[in-house]
Amino acid sequence: MKQVCQGILGAALLGLVSPPALAQTAERPTGAGYSGTVRSSFYVPMRDGTRIAMNVYRPAIDGRAVERRLPVIFAFTPYRARYRDEKGAIVEVADSAELGLRDMTAHGYVVAVADIRGKGASFGRRRGMQDKTEAQDGHDLVEWLAAQPWSDGKIGMTGCSYLGGTVIKTATTAPPHLRAVFAGASDFDKYAFVRTGGITGQFNTRPDEPLSVDLASVPVDADGDGALLREAVAEHAGNDPMALLWNTMPFRDSVSKYTGTRFWEEASPYTYFETLKRSGIAFYYWSNWQDEPTGQVILAAVNLGGRAMIGPGSHCVPPPGVDMGQVQRHFFDRHLKGIDTGIDKEPRFRWWVQDAEGDPWRAANHYPGAGLKRQFLYPAPGKSGTIGSANDGMLAGKPARGVDSFAVDYDVATKEYFPFWPAVLDEKGLTYTSPPLAEDVTVTGYPTVGLTVSSDQASGNVFVYLEEVAPDGKAQNIAFGRLALAHRKLSPAPYDNLGLPWHSSRSADVLPVKPGTSYPLQIALSPTAKRFREGYRIRLSIRGADPRQRNIAEIRRDPPERLSVTLGKGTRVEIPAEGPIRFKAAK
Repeated sequence: MKQVCQGILGAALLGLVSPPALAQTAERPTGAGYSGTVRSSFYVPMRDGTRIAMNVYRPAIDGRAVERRLPVIFAFTPYRARYRDEKGAIVEVADSAELGLRDMTAHGYVVAVADIRGKGASFGRRRGMQDKTEAQDGHDLVEWLAAQPWSDGKIGMTGCSYLGGTVIKTATTAPPHLRAVFAGASDFDKYAFVRTGGITGQFNTRPDEPLSVDLASVPVDADGDGALLREAVAEHAGNDPMALLWNTMPFRDSVSKYTGTRFWEEASPYTYFETLKRSGIAFYYWSNWQDEPTGQVILAAVNLGGRAMIGPGSHCVPPPGVDMGQVQRHFFDRHLKGIDTGIDKEPRFRWWVQDAEGDPWRAANHYPGAGLKRQFLYPAPGKSGTIGSANDGMLAGKPARGVDSFAVDYDVATKEYFPFWPAVLDEKGLTYTSPPLAEDVTVTGYPTVGLTVSSDQASGNVFVYLEEVAPDGKAQNIAFGRLALAHRKLSPAPYDNLGLPWHSSRSADVLPVKPGTSYPLQIALSPTAKRFREGYRIRLSIRGADPRQRNIAEIRRDPPERLSVTLGKGTRVEIPAEGPIRFKAAK
């Protein structure tokens, strides 16, 4: 019953139903009577003179912008605030459902959207993704917005993915007028996000867009013939290449040849942890379980004392039935308008349990999985007793002895260019599958995997996946992790890492790999909240390459490494489950 009540509460506050507190707030909107929006665009000079393209949307009555001072919601994008698509239609960030900005003006907010330096219609050169220059630009724009005659000086920021990152990086400069931020699918530790375990295998490593993309931006209002747009985009030719920026920094303390700094640290919010904590800014994070940044979102909310909402689905997709605008207004009304929305009394964390029976939403003041007992499952030889071939291993409740090995298969490319979630490619490595579950069990939190691995060469990457296998044999990936053998050293984390294994990947901590020598590995997997269903199986899959590695052509070995996994007590999956994991007896 407690579980169901939590789910109803979570659903109510997410806009699925209307609890009394939220209904009262909705009947006293500051924006009552607003009948439209007036948009204007122009350039705003930064402290170094670089002109940033800004779009402002003000609430209107009878076609005229209201004169009263109102709070401002600001988004800062690399993807063009306004542009023309292939058919010539204008697309605007302010209209995106995932940002929830559509109805903000009707509720008494000014909405502002700007292109970052070196992108869209803005001038300048982009030095690095979410670097200190971009953060300072965000600071200057927040303070500029606060000083405008139509602004009451209370500024909030919102965004998802890169835009979520610009939100948090701006917050690291602690602008005096920035009161609250709503950030989706962003990171807290840039190295641990992009180069997890010392391996680049993440969507941020994709190639840069051609300049023609920025040329499709809509010029600011005063730039009737687009001459200023063309001049601005010409400066973008000097942008640092983002994929090469990441790929040429193998260690956490690497100095970038492009920026001349330890760029992982410069770009990571955790580097500015004390500033963020002292800023007084209210933090609300959101993400989805089928999205790699979710673990970072939870870490950030825990460390900064913020709130977090985790839904199902993929990158920046609003959860089913959730009005993102309403969720944000519930948050911003409290922190920008001073309305008692009841949010201060609500649980800090809300999350969706995938494949749950009944209401899937849970709510608590602790992060998903906190305090759950971890249960161990061990890879073991299959019934045939054959060890060393793929797809024959078992996942059992007791350790077993043996050694499995496989040659790394680098031919893992899929048709998906932009994979936010790893594909199931069990035929490319080793798998260990449990018997069918005797009853449902809900896994919540961060699974971890311990392995003892050797390579026949002085290199090797290990990818691990936790999967659910249906009775018909179809598998879906639930959680995953990765670690380069050379980055195996464990270190204390510089923030609350929730007790999970943490690898510094600093140059002094990277260790040699001796061919034929076995090394113990501890790997944290991405978090999840998933009901594994009766009759389904749990599978551990191990590979040496992943489709999200865009540099496979450079790292491919010929012959490929042969990785060996020693079975036993130290090779196991640790699963945070809400009840005992029980399997059906073999017939």
